[in-house]
Amino acid sequence: MPKAKLGIAPIAWWNDDLEELSDDVSLDECLRQAAEAGLTGMETGRRFPMNMDELGPILDRHGISVCGGWFSGMLLDGDIEAEKDRIAEQHAFFKAAGAPCIVYGEVARSVQGERHTPLAQKPVISEAEMAAYGRKISDFADWCAAEGMHIAYHHHMAAVVETEAELDLLMKHSSVPLLFDAGHMAFAGGDNFRVIENHHARITHVHTKDIRRNVVDGLDRTKESFLDAVIKGAFTVPGDGSLDFEAIVMALADKGYEGWFVIEAEQDPKANPPLDMAIKGRAELKRVMDAAGYEVTT
Repeated sequence: MPKAKLGIAPIAWWNDDLEELSDDVSLDECLRQAAEAGLTGMETGRRFPMNMDELGPILDRHGISVCGGWFSGMLLDGDIEAEKDRIAEQHAFFKAAGAPCIVYGEVARSVQGERHTPLAQKPVISEAEMAAYGRKISDFADWCAAEGMHIAYHHHMAAVVETEAELDLLMKHSSVPLLFDAGHMAFAGGDNFRVIENHHARITHVHTKDIRRNVVDGLDRTKESFLDAVIKGAFTVPGDGSLDFEAIVMALADKGYEGWFVIEAEQDPKANPPLDMAIKGRAELKRVMDAAGYEVTT
């Protein structure tokens, strides 16, 4: 049986881009709720101390481990040596925490955090530029791995690698490991099953973000931003949205994926209480993972 672990991202409790979409709870309470929901991993967020001397006892109290966390990379326009310096503290922290990877999100030229910039104005680069970028991200990924902590590349709405075609180009021109996010790929209009088929050998981390199809399809991408979409409720947890996670998880199992499945669904915590959403998402994931033949471990 393939083995998997179930985690969650703290963005359900505290949104780092839209602080008004945050639940006023402590790190301790966030972890307590995740554990109550039956999850054993948590990605990092803004309320996490960046050292295990302080964080370790808090995690241990709830039986939670660090299962990843975002790094805002700027390699598209930046220098590898500068990025090594920028990631150094998180790299050391994640090694000490025994995390599976650092989630690399490219923010150079991205409009994902710009409330008033429409989705249609996302950055677009040529294949030649993607090839040059692919070489840089590959070298950076190799260095991170050699230093003891892998990165996993997060394709993301409103960023330079958003669409399936852009992801295909990045995979063609790089060797970087891939974080597969079903919600972002569906939002971008891509085919999740084709992505799994084409790039399964590179997938080392999975975000199980669901979408509300009616919200996504109702957006005016020439006027509305990524953050507008979040506020409108474009994202939710498995079992509460429009994607067929049983089929998605089955496809991953068929390709031999083992590792973390992380619930990551940014939405208004007042309208969608994080504990309730965590319980619902975990229950759906456990159901579909049982159907796919996974052994869920802690």
